[in-house]
Amino acid sequence: MSRRRVVLTWSARIIITAAILLALVMFGLVNWLTVDLPSPDWLYEHAAAPSTRIYDRNGRLLYEILDPHGGAHTPVPLDGIPRACIDATIATEDASFYSNPGVDGWAIARAVWINLQGGEILSGGSTITQQLARNLLLSPEERTQVTLERKLRESILAWRIARTYGKDEILTLYLNETYYGNLAYGLEAAAKTYFAKSAAELDLAECALLAGLPQSPAPYNPLENPQAAQERQQVVLGLMVKHGYITQEEADRAAGEDLQFASVAFPIEAPHFVMLVRGQLEREFGLEALYTQGLQVYTTLDLDAQHAAERIVRRRLAQLADTRPGAPPRNVNDAAVVALDPHTGEVLAMVGSPDYFDPKIDGAVNVAVATRQPGSSIKPITYAAAFDPTRPQPLTAATMMVDVRTVFITREGDPYVPHNYDREWHGPVLLRQALASSYNLVAVKVLDHVGIDAMAAQARAMGITTFDDVGSEDSSDRFGLALTLGGGEVRLLELTGAYGAFANGGYRVEPVLITRVEDSSGQVLKVWETSPGERVMDERVAYLISDILSDDFARISTFGEWSALNLTRPAAVKTGTTTDWRDNWTVGYTPDLVVGVWAGNANNEPMEHVSGVTGAAPMWHDVMEELHKGRPVREFVEPEGMVRVTVCADSGLLPQERLEIGDSRSGRQPARCAHTITELFIAGTEPTRVDDWHWTYTLDARNGLLAGGACPAEATVQARYTLYPAEAQDWVGWQGIPQPPQAYSPLCPGSGETGDWRLEIGERPISGLQSLVLTSPDPGGCYRLSPEIPAASQQLFVAVRPAEGVALRQVTLYVDGHALATLAGPPYQARWQMTPGTHTFWAVGEDVWGNRVESERVVIEVVE
Repeated sequence: MSRRRVVLTWSARIIITAAILLALVMFGLVNWLTVDLPSPDWLYEHAAAPSTRIYDRNGRLLYEILDPHGGAHTPVPLDGIPRACIDATIATEDASFYSNPGVDGWAIARAVWINLQGGEILSGGSTITQQLARNLLLSPEERTQVTLERKLRESILAWRIARTYGKDEILTLYLNETYYGNLAYGLEAAAKTYFAKSAAELDLAECALLAGLPQSPAPYNPLENPQAAQERQQVVLGLMVKHGYITQEEADRAAGEDLQFASVAFPIEAPHFVMLVRGQLEREFGLEALYTQGLQVYTTLDLDAQHAAERIVRRRLAQLADTRPGAPPRNVNDAAVVALDPHTGEVLAMVGSPDYFDPKIDGAVNVAVATRQPGSSIKPITYAAAFDPTRPQPLTAATMMVDVRTVFITREGDPYVPHNYDREWHGPVLLRQALASSYNLVAVKVLDHVGIDAMAAQARAMGITTFDDVGSEDSSDRFGLALTLGGGEVRLLELTGAYGAFANGGYRVEPVLITRVEDSSGQVLKVWETSPGERVMDERVAYLISDILSDDFARISTFGEWSALNLTRPAAVKTGTTTDWRDNWTVGYTPDLVVGVWAGNANNEPMEHVSGVTGAAPMWHDVMEELHKGRPVREFVEPEGMVRVTVCADSGLLPQERLEIGDSRSGRQPARCAHTITELFIAGTEPTRVDDWHWTYTLDARNGLLAGGACPAEATVQARYTLYPAEAQDWVGWQGIPQPPQAYSPLCPGSGETGDWRLEIGERPISGLQSLVLTSPDPGGCYRLSPEIPAASQQLFVAVRPAEGVALRQVTLYVDGHALATLAGPPYQARWQMTPGTHTFWAVGEDVWGNRVESERVVIEVVE
């Protein structure tokens, strides 16, 4: 018994000793954590600090950032805050707010466990009370630390606050002090900053958007990232449904509400630019520095240039809004402008909207940095990748492509048919004209030649960050060949910077907003040195693009002779308009300045009766002319390694040097093309092939048919013809361009008596499968029968053409194994009466040498 008592005594001593030691450790730990903790009573105390001032490049004040608690900071009582805002905040930040003791025990335990395992303490998961403690009581240095110590000290403070203040008082303080981004502290300031109204006027949709901002104000900033803000708003609405504050129907209705962003007016110059600078300062120096260090910020902005751009935007928008009798409605309410130096990247002017404070047009949204589809203004980047002389088979300004209806098959197997802006096909065109006149079909062919990955890599190298995921399987599915027509979104600021690489000879341009920052005593904290970026393209490619985009003659077919794209000095420029009429662009440059302009509606409403040359282009023209006043006229400087070569204007090939006409027995002879141009080439890419489009034929003058060798000379006549590629044959027929006769004159037939001149000149026959190209219907197409249209009128064209070099004697069109029509000459097409179901089309023919030729099979679906 005594032995057990001794054992128990020793055991008790050990337990007691351990308990005492643990208590001492805990006491020491608590004392260490709390020795310098501020009192909860300090929640309402804020010290005054010098204000931050933002200046333009010449030292003129743009904006002064005041301490929100030293100026017009207006606390709102809890009963003055809409219930929807309260519920949205609690559902998002602290669902157990009214039942927890100010701290989240599970979160603290998780932090301790991660710390014991040597892991990183993650931010997030703090209660409303903890956030209040961290933001108002901890020092600026400590509140940014991600450590277990900070987490525990914050929790102790939160527990003390919960013991000192009631829940409603804590919530009121939180809603009046939390940071919502864009220098808005408290819900009242946020309501005025984002919606130009008081907090009491906020509805459910607006409350949900604001409640989603405090966790990450910058990424969810609706004035710069409207889509991200909307996605965050939907998360908040989902949490409100989850916790029973609203129904799913109410959430859906709020998510669909069209929010209008604007701010209550306050003294500020270049507000969108200043807010962008403010965001950069916050990232570089921290939010606290903006209120405590009295920063003196010198920017790149030229206030005179800014005022000029603002005046031009408002004047041109007013002209577009003119609704005189007979004038078509246009519905263009917004525009944005960026002007920068292509050598330094310094932003000289930035207009994010015509009126920062107008809620009707979402004026506070900075469209200069919002993502929008660029339309054809992205095409020069595609062509730059194609002109790269280091790539296999580089294209040139004289490369010929046929602009006719062409079907591209997407990764999903669906047909994709690009259309030109003018809804016309232009036949064979050279790439100079195709780019300058903005032909869509040819741009897609160029991208198909280059590859999406290569084009996206070129765009990324030039500073387009929104293409960072292009090249992945998902992005290829999402963008496809439409990427060169503006299928991927860009930012005006980045696209303007990208054009800077064309202007400066191929160097990347990083837009710069700030030149230097000083503290309140004048000590320099940081200087932004401007230096040339990395080379992102051959300087000869940059010059070739500039030469094409500044060629007024090459763009006449689309823009006319005296459009807004013409300046009083050499300038390269490209327009863009999206197919849904929501975005209208003009971006252009001289050797000294790059200006990008966007026009449309920030709320994404489509414009009406507005094109690139009537919407954004006049603004671009006026801004360029105004900002170039007093600058000497400069030409684009041609670099070494460029050559000029005379080529045929239609084929882009070298002209024939022999001009013999030939006699009646020769059938035909090469002819020199009637029109030539002098084209610019990067040395080593100039053409070596001699033109084979133009020929002189010997005809029987009595009937206009081919003259055989036995025809007397006095009965023959010479005629010139242009033989276009097979891909262009349908276009040739539509244009009514004369083609040589296919049959010999019966008065003097050829020796072969086949009726085809190709046998007389010894061309090699081409035969085999896929020697025919089915041009209609489109592979994978789906057609719907309409009960409102007579069945007999619901027909589909079935059409085929020969491949290059194939001479046909006849063609038979087949549908589901049954012959539809047999045709002995072009056009090889027939109508088919549509019936529901899956149908297969193909063509079988015979060439003039008796060989069987076929097309691929095309499957379509017809539904009722």
